[in-house]
Parts: sequence; structure tokens; C-alpha cells
Amino acid sequence: MHRFLLALALLASSFAATAQAALPAIQAPAAAANPYGLGALWAQGDPVARGTILVLAIMSLASWYVLITKLLAQSRMGGQGRAANQSFWKADSVQKGAQQLQAGSPYRFIAESALEAARKHDGLIGKVDINTWIAQSIERAVGTVHSRTQEGLAVLATVGSTAPFVGLFGTVWGIYNALVRIGASGSASIDKVAGPVGEALIMTAIGLAVAVPAVLGYNWLVRRNKVAMDTVRAFGSDLHTVLLAAGTR
Repeated sequence: MHRFLLALALLASSFAATAQAALPAIQAPAAAANPYGLGALWAQGDPVARGTILVLAIMSLASWYVLITKLLAQSRMGGQGRAANQSFWKADSVQKGAQQLQAGSPYRFIAESALEAARKHDGLIGKVDINTWIAQSIERAVGTVHSRTQEGLAVLATVGSTAPFVGLFGTVWGIYNALVRIGASGSASIDKVAGPVGEALIMTAIGLAVAVPAVLGYNWLVRRNKVAMDTVRAFGSDLHTVLLAAGTR
């Protein structure tokens, strides 16, 4: 009985191996290339469609350039603020403290503007109270620094507000051309409609992909600018007090 079962098992395994060798190998189907992607849109698009894509690409590059450069400038400004708080207030005089600050630093610009205002308090300006004159000079210097921190943000705001409409324009133009081609072919089957319309909708997706980072970057930079300017205004206020206590010299 045991020999019979062993022979039966050997016969079954031999049959299974033979059947497996006879069957062809099953291969996974190759992924078909998308015939209606961005490449097809560029290859089949007219000058208006290609121009729209180029405009969106330029807007995206401009927004990312502004975002990266402003982040670097804000980080540099933060380091200059920390350096000013560590070295400026330990100096023997405002003039020596200003000389210790980094060239091009907004804090050095404010300190030098305040010192210049204190030295030129004569003539018609001398009739103005020294407290008011120095306060106005520091306020103007702080305003200049604030204007510099806002440079480039208009690009992000413009891209964030207009990129979706540029993409929508590309979609409308693409759907119009698709309908013209469908009407010329005389066929309105799903394979004739889905491809051109899908290509046109890519424009809207590109417009949103350009606008969303610009809007998020704009809001983030505005928030970081506010924090940096609070530090600058606090420095200007303390400098005003020190100048008056030191007799403006």
C-alpha cells in the first residue's frame, strides 16, 4: 500500500512538471505609453498652445527664483539681527557699534541714518525738537528697510492670481481646437473626444500647479517679513533711546 501511494505521488509530480514545461511563460503586459500626455500636447499643439505652456513655465521659474532668493535674504537678515543684538549694544558708543555691524546690514543702515540725523541737526532742522527729528529719521530708515524686504513679492502675488486664468485660457483654446478637429473628422466617438479634451485640461492643471506654490510662498514670506521687521523696529526704538541718553553723540 505504501509503495502504491509513493508511486502515485511520483507520477503526479512528474505530470505537473511536464505540464508546467509545456505551458508558455506568462509575462506582465507592458505599460502602454500615454498618447494624450504633455508630450502629445506640445507635439500636436498650435503656436498659441505652445506659447501658453511657455508663459506658464516662465511664471513658474520666476516664482521659484523669487521664493528661493527671498528665503536666502531673510535668513541673512536674521543672522545680521542676531549679530547686532550681540555686538552693537556692548560697544562704547553708537558710532563704534555701527562700525562693528556688517556692511550692507539693515541694522547698520539704521544706525548710520540716526547718527547722520543727529549730526545735521542745525539750520531750519535745528528748530525741530531733537527727539522728534531723530525719531523721524529712524522711522524713515526703517521704512526703507521694509520696502526692500517687499521687493519681489509682487511677482509671487501676480503669478498666484493670474496663472490659473492663463491655464484656463489654454484649456478653452485647446477645447476649441479639439471641437474643430472633431467636426472636421465627422466622428464624435469617445476615442475622438476624450484625447483632445484631456490634452486641453492639462493646461488648467499646469496653471494650478504654477499658482499654488506662488500663493503659499507669498503668504510664508509675508509672515517671515513681519517677524523680521518687528526685530528691526525694536532695534530702531532702542537706538532712539540710546541716542537721546547719550546726548546725540
